[in-house]
Amino acid sequence: MTAQPEEPIAPRDPGEDPAAIFDALPPSHRDQFRAEYDEALDAAHDLARFKQVQALLRQWRLRAVAYGRPGYEEAVQEALQGREDTFVRYTPPGWEGRV
Repeated sequence: MTAQPEEPIAPRDPGEDPAAIFDALPPSHRDQFRAEYDEALDAAHDLARFKQVQALLRQWRLRAVAYGRPGYEEAVQEALQGREDTFVRYTPPGWEGRV
């Protein structure tokens, strides 16, 4: 038997289930999600604004996945401190000098 390097575990995608999103979020973000979700539900009584709930769930789903990635908080802190040297710059082929 050989040892295999341990790969970082990718966060589980909660889908658009509000309870699964809530559970996937770090505790520091749960109150904000709950407040925005409750506000969107109240707005959904007006059928013209129902899509607001769907959009909110999609946004928070992506946030939950991002927040759960290893190194996320460190990357945020580095960005806030302007440490651009830690980020990889990618230029698609053929775009050199166009950006």
